[in-house]
Amino acid sequence: AIEIDPNFASYFFNRGVLKYEYLEDFNGAMADFTKAIEIDPNDADFYHHRAICKEGVGDLRGACADWRKAADLGHQDAAEWVRDDCN
Repeated sequence: AIEIDPNFASYFFNRGVLKYEYLEDFNGAMADFTKAIEIDPNDADFYHHRAICKEGVGDLRGACADWRKAADLGHQDAAEWVRDDCN
């Protein structure tokens, strides 16, 4: 699907979710989420999921930046993560 339409952000997002949930490939997932963000920088889910992967590799500062962006875009769970984990 990505070869057919490489500008459809959801393809990268979905592949990223599979990479981190099933393969625990946080770096590969982050690359896919970053590509999704480049295509659609206004989707809070993309930032939220990339933050989870950043936390998974020990980059809490980067995770908090992404959670803040996701919260700014209206993601409620991300706002809770910021409140609880980004002090």
